[in-house]
Amino acid sequence: MKQLLFAIFFIVSANAFSQVINAESLRKVTDTSGFSGSAGLEFSLKRDVNDKFSIKTNINVQYKMNRHLVLLKNEIEFQKIESSNFENKGVQHLRYNYKIYPQIAWEVFAQAQYNKVSKINFRGLVGTGPRFKLTKLENYKLYLGTLVMYEHQELSDDVTPIERIYRGSAYFSFSLFPTETLSISSTTYYQPRLKDFSDFRIASETSLAIKLYRNFSLKTTYTFTFDESPAIGIPNSQYELTSGIVYAFD
Repeated sequence: MKQLLFAIFFIVSANAFSQVINAESLRKVTDTSGFSGSAGLEFSLKRDVNDKFSIKTNINVQYKMNRHLVLLKNEIEFQKIESSNFENKGVQHLRYNYKIYPQIAWEVFAQAQYNKVSKINFRGLVGTGPRFKLTKLENYKLYLGTLVMYEHQELSDDVTPIERIYRGSAYFSFSLFPTETLSISSTTYYQPRLKDFSDFRIASETSLAIKLYRNFSLKTTYTFTFDESPAIGIPNSQYELTSGIVYAFD
């Protein structure tokens, strides 16, 4: 099964490069060393002014060994609005953590994004900074991260020039495990441009997962994003509610 998931991951990642990504959703709570992760499939059908159908695949792989933790994410979503062709968006994320002290880790990450609907041809990020664990309880985990990142962005609105800037990225995250079959997680990011704090992004993602059978869970996620300077014609705020099945593996 592990070999199959790795094959799927690399085949899919070769075809794609979304908005602010919730890196906390990559982490799988485990005390064992080695590989672990999850694979998910989500569908959504929405009808308002237009009919919209989307399908999303999400594969996360984690490798843990002593003080080292490596996280890989590949997510692709295909959207179809009315009779138009399918438009896709995707993200690839690689993150490395080194635990300096039991409550402090240092993070380094790289990310590539693509979102045709939001007119993002390409957004590349590299960043680094500390991550703090605020609690010692196993069923209630709180984290705070403060990073600096370099951003390269190319939009397809035929107006905005290529941007090469530095942003801060502060986040607060919590994970709750009230029972063996129920988990709740939430992360909120604030990402200002370092030379102009009026240019900022906010993203919040909250998920509820209910274990169904063995390694299978039903997961519902609400995501909200705000971008002070999106591409021309794209709204500042966007939200999404999705549900799907997730398979976790060790």
